[in-house]
Amino acid sequence: MKIAISAKGPTLDSILDERFGRCQYFILKDTETGEVETVENRGLTSEGGAGIAASQQLIDEGVSVIITGNLGPNAFELIEKSGIDAYKCEEMIIRDVLKKYGSDELSKIQKSGPAHHGGH
Repeated sequence: MKIAISAKGPTLDSILDERFGRCQYFILKDTETGEVETVENRGLTSEGGAGIAASQQLIDEGVSVIITGNLGPNAFELIEKSGIDAYKCEEMIIRDVLKKYGSDELSKIQKSGPAHHGGH
């Protein structure tokens, strides 16, 4: 299973970014192999629809779980339709986020956050 975490930096020692569509990186962790990969968020540079671009990127990466602060309405809908589980987490070191997920301490995102229109 592959987990994606929105991050402010490219390593496991980076901080979770609560902004999904406008985060700088996604840290991808494969729970079966233990492999960790970092990808730059394509949504960061999009004029509009950052959440949709970020969602599609993670769908293409084959993730099963997303951990972030919140999801806008478009990202939430796309992720939900894709069968990906999304979990809410506050800003903390990515290693700790993974521990919290592994201990079942994160809440599932049940509804979208507010819409953001363009800008950073």
